[in-house]
Amino acid sequence: MPRHTLCWDAGTGSGQAAGGLAEHFAEVVATDASADQIAHATPHPGVTYRVAPAERSGLEDASVDLVTAGQAVHWFDQERFFKEVKRVAVPGGAIAVWAYDLLEVEGEGEVVLRRFYARVERYWPPERALVAHRYADLPFPFEEIPVSHVDMTAHWDLGRTLGYLSTWSTVKAFQKANHEDPVATLAPELAAVWGDPAAEKTISWPLVLRAGRIA
Repeated sequence: MPRHTLCWDAGTGSGQAAGGLAEHFAEVVATDASADQIAHATPHPGVTYRVAPAERSGLEDASVDLVTAGQAVHWFDQERFFKEVKRVAVPGGAIAVWAYDLLEVEGEGEVVLRRFYARVERYWPPERALVAHRYADLPFPFEEIPVSHVDMTAHWDLGRTLGYLSTWSTVKAFQKANHEDPVATLAPELAAVWGDPAAEKTISWPLVLRAGRIA
């Protein structure tokens, strides 16, 4: 990529990735269709936050060196978004879209979690199917840039792991449909194989990533 002048982070949410991108670009414009998300975004001197849909960024033609979308492109109108990407990108610019798949945990807990995933799976919104297929089904009208496999990792205790699972939309949908909290049902089974609940285990998320060069 010839320049590191401007990066557009589309669907930025509360700006989790935008600050890191600002370490590599003179300016990052981070947009989200949700005014509430932008209102709670993490301030950074190198990031300008705007309320705007990914399909209508408001950026100038041929101004952006890198377009990114983290855990977001499956929610967009992809055809319109990619058209917008081509409009705002400089010749030879790049795009990277990524998401993370279901978490994996070391030890016997992984078997327990897989049973839990199977139980709540059908309550995911349909857009998440793109993530489940690792973006292989994502129409991607760019010159593909090969990328290496990457995992995100963390070290969490039992409580934090269960708390994270409780935030999932599929868990909330399951609970509404069945009048049962599936994480509360999972907790004793996972605790039985976890050991000391305060013990931290390695948690990993396979990163789903596609990158391309914009003609």
